[in-house]
Amino acid sequence: MTAENMIGLVIYGLVALFMMGIGVTQLKSKEPVGFYSGEKPPKAENVTDIKAWNRKHGLMWLVYGMIILVSFFIGNLFGDSVWAVIPMVGGVIVPVIFMIWYHHQLRKKYLK
Repeated sequence: MTAENMIGLVIYGLVALFMMGIGVTQLKSKEPVGFYSGEKPPKAENVTDIKAWNRKHGLMWLVYGMIILVSFFIGNLFGDSVWAVIPMVGGVIVPVIFMIWYHHQLRKKYLK
């Protein structure tokens, strides 16, 4: 493994751990969690099932962290090719679109 790959692995690993840390925190929270920092969490009285709300949001962030790591390793399969950028960037950006969509689905299901 080259020095560049090692640096990339450390960066992707730290970002993935941070995302998974958000997930674990949300899984353990007793109060309703927010999706991202720009959104205020819903009030407890407005959530029909706080445990399910937090679990689904927490799992979403855990999966996102895992996707980030997997995208790094898939990108490395391409070596120094320009094609390595597609899975590496795609694994970071594309899941966010699905996460936003899923969050809106959860809002419809769990918020009064």
